[in-house]
Amino acid sequence: MVVAALGAAQTLAWGSSYYLPAILGDPIADSLGIGRPAFYAVFSGSLLLSAFLGPAVGRAIDNKGGRGVLAISNLVLAAGLVLLAFAPGMVMLAIAWAVLGIGMAMGLYEPAFATLAGLYGRAARGPITGITLIAGFASTIGWPLSALLNARYGWRDTCLIWAALHIVMGLPLNRLLIPPAPPPQRSKVEGDAPPAPHRAMPILAFVFAATAFVTGAMAAHLPHLLQVAGASATTAIAASALVGPAQVGARLIEFGALRHVHPLVSARLSTILHPLGAAALAFFGAPAVMAFAVLHGAGNGLLTIARGTLPLAIFGPVGYGLRTGILAAPARVTQAMGPFLFGLLLDRMGVASIGVSTGLGLAAFAALLFLKPHAERVPAAAD
Repeated sequence: MVVAALGAAQTLAWGSSYYLPAILGDPIADSLGIGRPAFYAVFSGSLLLSAFLGPAVGRAIDNKGGRGVLAISNLVLAAGLVLLAFAPGMVMLAIAWAVLGIGMAMGLYEPAFATLAGLYGRAARGPITGITLIAGFASTIGWPLSALLNARYGWRDTCLIWAALHIVMGLPLNRLLIPPAPPPQRSKVEGDAPPAPHRAMPILAFVFAATAFVTGAMAAHLPHLLQVAGASATTAIAASALVGPAQVGARLIEFGALRHVHPLVSARLSTILHPLGAAALAFFGAPAVMAFAVLHGAGNGLLTIARGTLPLAIFGPVGYGLRTGILAAPARVTQAMGPFLFGLLLDRMGVASIGVSTGLGLAAFAALLFLKPHAERVPAAAD
């Protein structure tokens, strides 16, 4: 019940915030007369704000549990959407996205992962995978729904409908179906376990930041990149549409075949799949665009889980919220920068720009080789 409720709430949170600009960005920019670059600059600013607030949100969840934080996130996201719906110009648009940035800091994956760590301790790996399986359909549901509502009612009423969904659906899910969780306490088993690997935090911060750049870049430019690689517009769109199913498929594999191996194995696999796809694209050109999209999507699907499970396996549940907030901050910064910087590279270098994303993936894989898996520490039943 908890996983289903949190997965549904996450689907709503992602679909009405992070994935909103893909559908409503152009209508909003055209309506307000501000131009697409200005709109996406404001959106990037909201991501940077959420990165800045992430550690504080994580610390609050460590201290008081995540139920209250997630419930408040629905109110904040609803408020931001209402402000967006009534924005007459650039100033109110910026204020609305600032509020939405606060809501994203409080209501997306990292706070949900920290909530599950507080509820289940080291046994949270399965529930974390479960909510990513459900919320993996956020774009699949959110994009068509936003497009349908925009076509029928316009972008302003679409924002109001999303805001209403936060109040009538998201808030009850988070407030009524998520149990309270006391702060995790260090058990004797936890205290006797091997210490975390040396320099694990900076290594993970680099890995998550490098791969987040790739995720942001591909989310914005994948169809265009595939066309530059020689695919037709129809083929490029069809290949890009495979990313979502590939993400969910990889998460199913993590939930099944990979659930009994250390999360470090899944993390390494997640970082190498994009470079493997890029190699296929380099050798075979346009005929390999489908393979590239599938491999990239699968790696991204595993990476989302690794962001939640790897810190839990290495450090344990004590202080998990603050730790994941710190790790997420540089990743959100690079994810916000990815679309702009990779767009410049794509315009100047063409398909060769994929060498940058490949290099980042390989660097992340190499960094993870410095971490050695040890048996995950699961507290005894008496604890």
